[in-house]
Amino acid sequence: MNFQFDLSFKLIAILFQLLVWCITGIIAYRIYIKQQVKTEIWKLIVCILVGIFCFSINITLWDQQIKIPILPLGVWILYGILRRRDRWQSYRLYAWLGFYINFLFLLSTLLSIPVQKTIYPEDRLSTYISNISHSSVVVIHPSGEKKELDQDSFLEQIHTIKKANIHGQQWYYELNGPETGTKERFPYLLIGTTTKWGSGVKPAIYIESDGKGILVSFSQKQLYFRSKAVLLKGGK
Repeated sequence: MNFQFDLSFKLIAILFQLLVWCITGIIAYRIYIKQQVKTEIWKLIVCILVGIFCFSINITLWDQQIKIPILPLGVWILYGILRRRDRWQSYRLYAWLGFYINFLFLLSTLLSIPVQKTIYPEDRLSTYISNISHSSVVVIHPSGEKKELDQDSFLEQIHTIKKANIHGQQWYYELNGPETGTKERFPYLLIGTTTKWGSGVKPAIYIESDGKGILVSFSQKQLYFRSKAVLLKGGK
């Protein structure tokens, strides 16, 4: 019995976030060694983490959610608590460090986007289909016939399959014409594949009725690829 684990994560984003935490640790250490009255390590860590809490606005940039910090809610909370105990001055820099970490994360996100697109190109099918050893084809429409992926043909073409334009209007009229329901353009679903390690993408893969077109579908967009040779063969 074969077990397949699909762990989708964005390696580039994780590396940039680790870099931010390393920078934070260095800054916190420099603040710590300059203080005459040393604070407990666990308390300053909590202070930094609470300081991160803020009011932010979300925008979408290059299909990526970007958080822009606006109000330092965590700093205000800590100020309200520590001021009563005359401890604000001891933890003030750590609280603000927590808030400013948000800007470091914002910068890391902006820097990681072009790096992500370079290492994991959106116009390469190999980004979305990396391993096909456990793949299978599922018929999702009555117009489809029992098929299976021609792995030899696919592996020969994987690096030459080109991204093509989606003819949305034409496809719409085909699906909503007088013979609607008799034929589906993408009657096959390809399952059991894995994406390129560390890409963080998890799309649905559809195969066109002629066996040459591949539709990579995400929650917010779709990409269409076209091969020169048929990628399907008769199923067993």
